Amino acid sequence: MSETYDLVVIGGGINGAGIARDAAGRGLKVLLLEKDDLAQHTSSASTKLIHGGLRYLEQYEFRLVRESLTEREVLLKAAPHIIWPMRFTLPHHKGLRPAWLLRLGLFLYDHIGGRKILPKASTVSLAGGPLKSEFRLGFEYSDCWVEDARLVVLNAVDAQARGATIYTRTPVKALGRTSDGASWTLTLGGQHDGRLVDARAVVNAAGPWVDQVLAKSGATNTPAKVRLIKGSHIVVRRRFEGGRAYIFQNTDGRIVFAIPYENDFTLIGTTDVPARLDDGPPTISEDETDYLLKLVNGYVRQPVSRDDIIWSYSGVRPLFDDEEQNASAVTRDYVLDIQAANGQAPLLSVFGGKITTYRRLAEEAVDTLARYIRMPKPAAWTENAALPGGNPSWAGKSFQSIVRGYQKKWPQLPSYLIYRLTRAYGTRINTLLDGIETTRDLGAHIGGGLYAREVDYLMDNEFAQTADDILWRRSKLGLHMTPSEREKLANWLIATAPDRATPAKTPKQQA
Repeated sequence: MSETYDLVVIGGGINGAGIARDAAGRGLKVLLLEKDDLAQHTSSASTKLIHGGLRYLEQYEFRLVRESLTEREVLLKAAPHIIWPMRFTLPHHKGLRPAWLLRLGLFLYDHIGGRKILPKASTVSLAGGPLKSEFRLGFEYSDCWVEDARLVVLNAVDAQARGATIYTRTPVKALGRTSDGASWTLTLGGQHDGRLVDARAVVNAAGPWVDQVLAKSGATNTPAKVRLIKGSHIVVRRRFEGGRAYIFQNTDGRIVFAIPYENDFTLIGTTDVPARLDDGPPTISEDETDYLLKLVNGYVRQPVSRDDIIWSYSGVRPLFDDEEQNASAVTRDYVLDIQAANGQAPLLSVFGGKITTYRRLAEEAVDTLARYIRMPKPAAWTENAALPGGNPSWAGKSFQSIVRGYQKKWPQLPSYLIYRLTRAYGTRINTLLDGIETTRDLGAHIGGGLYAREVDYLMDNEFAQTADDILWRRSKLGLHMTPSEREKLANWLIATAPDRATPAKTPKQQA
C-alpha cells in the first residue's frame, strides 16, 4: 500500500534540499529522495563561495548579480557558523582589464545588492607580497565562504524538523501520473526498494540527471534544456599567510580563485569544460590541472607544481542551456519549468542555478507550486529564518570571541577541537557536547580530531551512513587524516554500527 505526500522532491542537492525545507515550512507533507548521499555530487564540488559573481557583470547579468548579492547577507545571517566573510584581492594585470574598469565593477558590486554587513571594496598595494613584482596595484572586496555540503545537510535537517521525510540512497525507478492525472505514483529503489508513494506534485531537482527524470516521467514538451559543465579544483599546502584570498584573471577572460582552505591548505579553481554523464564520475584531467597551474604560476613568486597537489575534486554543473558557445559564459541563472496541463498534477523541473541563490530559487519554486496545490501556510518564510546551529547575532562579530565562550564552557577540551566544532555545528555544539567534560568522554579517537561521539551525532542527526559521508561531506576531515585513519573509520562503522552504516569506497580523486 502506498503512502501519499503533498510533494515529492527528487534530488538531494542544494536546490532539492532548499525546496523541501521551504515546502515543509509551509505545512506540506514532503518526501525528499536522493539516489546517493546528500550533496554527494554537484553541491559538494563548488568553489565554496556565497558571492554575486563579479565576472557576471561583464555578461550584463545585473539581475542575477543583484539577487546574489542580496542573498549573500541573508545567508550570512542564517548560518554564520558555516558561512563567513572573506576578503578577496584582485591584482591589476596591465595586459587585461584596465584599472578603471575594475574600479567601476567593484563600485557596482558594492552598491547594487544592498550591502550592509560586509566592508566595501578598496585599493591596496601588493608590493612585497607573495605575487610577482609586476603586480603592484590591487583591489580588495568582500564576499563569503561557505561549507557547501553542510549547507545542503542543514537544509535537509531543518526540512525534517518541520515534518519532511528524507530518504537518501533511494533512487526513483519509475514515476508517472495516475490514470486520472490528478496525482503521481513513484516506485522507489535502493534502501526502499519496491516501495510505492503517491504525490500531489513532484519537483525534479535532480541536477545533472534532470533530463533522465523527465524521461521517466514521460514529459516530452519542456522547452528548457540542461548543459553539463565540469568544474575542477586542486588543493595544495597553504601558499599565502593570513586569511586573504586571491582572484586571478586569465587571457581567455576567465578567472580562477586561490582561497584559504581548511587552515592548512589553499584551494585553487575552477575550470569550465563540457561534460557528459556517460563519462563516469568526474575527475580532473591533465589539461585542467595544467590550466590551473599555469594561471596561478603567472602570478605567484613561488611556483606551484603537480607535486604540491594534495587533493583534487570535480563536479558537473547542470546549467540552463542558453546556447552560449563559450562554456564560461553560460548563464548561472536558473529556470523553473512547470508542466501541469489540463489540471494534471504538476511536475516542476529545475534547470541551472547557483548555491548563492538557492533560497530564492526554492521560494520561487514553492510559490509556483502554490498555484496548483493548496499551501496550509502560503506565506514565504525562509528569508529571516536561521538554519540549524545558526545564530543571526553572530553575523559581523568576531568568531574568535564566540569560540572563546565555548572554550570557557568546556575548558578541558582542546581549543582547536572547540573551534572546529563551533564552525561545523554552531549553537548545536551544545547538543553534541552535552554531558562531555574531557576527551575521554568523547569515545574512541578515529584520527584527525574525530571522535566516536561526533560520528554517532552525524549518523543520528545528519543522515550520514558511510565514512565518505563523514570525511568528505559532513566535514573535510579526510584531508587531515592518513589513509590508514580513513580506513579505520570505515572499518569502525561496519563493526560498531552495522544497522546504520553503508560500506562505500573513497573516490579516486580523494585518495
